[in-house]
Amino acid sequence: MRTALGVVGALLAWFAVAFVAPTAVALAAGEPPWPFPVTGLAVAATGLALKRLTGRRPPLGVREGFLVVVAVWLLVPAFGALPFVLGRVPQLDHPVDAYFEAVSGFTATGATVLTDVDALGPDMLFWRQATHWLGGLGIIVLALAVLPRLRIGGRELLRSELPGPVEMESLGATVRGTARRLWKVYLVVTAVGFLVLAALGWAGLDRRMGLFEAFSYATSAVALGGFAPEADSARGLAPVTQWVLCGLMVVAGVNLLRLYRLAALRQIRAVSRDEELRLYLGLLVVGTSVMAVELFAAGTVTGLGSVRHAAFQTVSVMTTTGFATLDWSDWGTLATLTLLALMFVGACAGSASGSIKVVRHLVLVRFVRHELEQAVHPDAVLTVRVSGRVVDNPVLRSVLLFALLYLLALALGTFGLALDAEAGAAGTGVFTALGAAAACLGNVGPAFGELGPFGSYAPLGGASKALLTVLMLLGRVEIVPLAVLFRRGYWRA
Repeated sequence: MRTALGVVGALLAWFAVAFVAPTAVALAAGEPPWPFPVTGLAVAATGLALKRLTGRRPPLGVREGFLVVVAVWLLVPAFGALPFVLGRVPQLDHPVDAYFEAVSGFTATGATVLTDVDALGPDMLFWRQATHWLGGLGIIVLALAVLPRLRIGGRELLRSELPGPVEMESLGATVRGTARRLWKVYLVVTAVGFLVLAALGWAGLDRRMGLFEAFSYATSAVALGGFAPEADSARGLAPVTQWVLCGLMVVAGVNLLRLYRLAALRQIRAVSRDEELRLYLGLLVVGTSVMAVELFAAGTVTGLGSVRHAAFQTVSVMTTTGFATLDWSDWGTLATLTLLALMFVGACAGSASGSIKVVRHLVLVRFVRHELEQAVHPDAVLTVRVSGRVVDNPVLRSVLLFALLYLLALALGTFGLALDAEAGAAGTGVFTALGAAAACLGNVGPAFGELGPFGSYAPLGGASKALLTVLMLLGRVEIVPLAVLFRRGYWRA
């Protein structure tokens, strides 16, 4: 316990630095800056106090790691919500709403309780957007430094698919070095996205794309989040901007270790043999084709616009970003079910994406095929392979456990939302409840109906918002760490 609290304290101490930028933005915009430095001081004081109280600590073990993951993802959004509450931000001055928005930001979900984004001042709007980018960065840190020790599937999957030098760096004593390299990839992709989007504004190709808009859309796209500085998400952007965002989301959905190997190590052949990457790109192509046919056949969009909107929506939902160029809430049944199915796919492991992720689907399909083959040939020695490497039993067990817990959380979340609606909270039908649970658990954000891409979660009651907040956290921590803490055996150990 002492070790876990010390690690949490160290992480909080670093997190306090994040409040410098919004303080500067508030001063530049002429807004009262005090909510940000006050929150930053509170975070720093809490972090330093935890470090000082715990003193010298033994190394972080598996048991402590579970607590670190959960504590960080509970505390960081809590402190991140403080500026909204202290600044009495309209629509976010209630603690439940502020925490919902902060959790949605840091988990890169993109669900919102705001009904009027324009009502936020520049400083609060900047902080809201920054939570996405910081959350995406935090996901990378935890995936490399903490989750590997928990054997819950995330890092184990990375290990099973990353042969060569990168595997040695990511699994040995050089985790910090690997994290630094991934931060560089994350920074470079963000910077390139920002410059390209800003260039579109400078060139007059999209007059709505100023510097702040370029920053907002770039950080959201790279973090696969979905918060936008405009109420209409990406609908009002020029077609060329929508294509750029689409490409940026595709790149951000690739395993960052793959991007590093491709850009820095020039290992083109190794990347081309990656089965997860091939399946990821293949599913995007198939999803876009299906969506384009559905939109064109239904008359929702005509001409080449159907391809652009189909590609954008497919990429946005499958990578769990949540941007939208059209309101899919009023689409036909087939298109709606296609989007719902895409919410369960996710992007590549090693990205900031939520949901189940492509590699887990790949492992599950290979496992089913393995079991069917084994049933026909019981004496044969068969293995499950991904990208030519054997997936060992611990990884298979972790993938199966995650899939079962994911479906269980989805079912319980849907039931809870439907029950709250029946009890008199503002209203969700069963399908809307299912969509909301899938969108929040998968960190997609927008759902269907009034909770769609141009809607808001504001009409929901406090119990439903709290439940969806839990689902967002469950999806981000990959369920297992939080589930473990509810076992009595964990606390007795």
